[in-house]
Amino acid sequence: MSLQTLVKISNVTNLSDARYCAGMGVDMLGFSMDAESPDYIEPKKFNDIRGWVAGVQIVGETASADPEVIEQLLDTYQPDVLQVDESALLPYLGTFGKPLILRVDLSQLTLDQLDTLFQTGVAGADYILLESNGSIHFDADLKATIQRLSSRYSILLGTGISLQNVHTLLTDLPVRGIALSGGDEERPGYKEFGELMDILEAIEEE
Repeated sequence: MSLQTLVKISNVTNLSDARYCAGMGVDMLGFSMDAESPDYIEPKKFNDIRGWVAGVQIVGETASADPEVIEQLLDTYQPDVLQVDESALLPYLGTFGKPLILRVDLSQLTLDQLDTLFQTGVAGADYILLESNGSIHFDADLKATIQRLSSRYSILLGTGISLQNVHTLLTDLPVRGIALSGGDEERPGYKEFGELMDILEAIEEE
């Protein structure tokens, strides 16, 4: 099974999401390694889930800005890919030989600041994940900026995606892929996938 674009699933917390998404052909499954995160997954559960899925890259997600903490997390979790929020860490983290995703919060930046970040702070990142902790409206200026940046950088769009607009966004924006978020199980082994399932099914290759 294949999808029309590269897909990362962020904040995976359970086997149901992991197995469903891997079966749908997503490329990356992301797990929060930060103990203070509401989506934190402790190492044993992480390894149990990892043992059940194949054919996907496992992303370790952290918001830590402490190189020593990140190094310890890498040693504990051994992810295939590392996702961080701090662009200043990229040169150092590049020495570990793992692909890197830089997560950028669009709600914290003006378009000029976003441009500046891409010009000065994303060297070493294999992907730049654009997310938002606030609401985002894809107006003409934002779309134009993402279009321009996507022609030079491997951008994963992780905000503002819905079943209603996913095809339009993929047509209008030449991004490398999209990022969706997992959700909680209602009880172990039982999960209503909701819009996550709808979007993945909408972008299945015929």
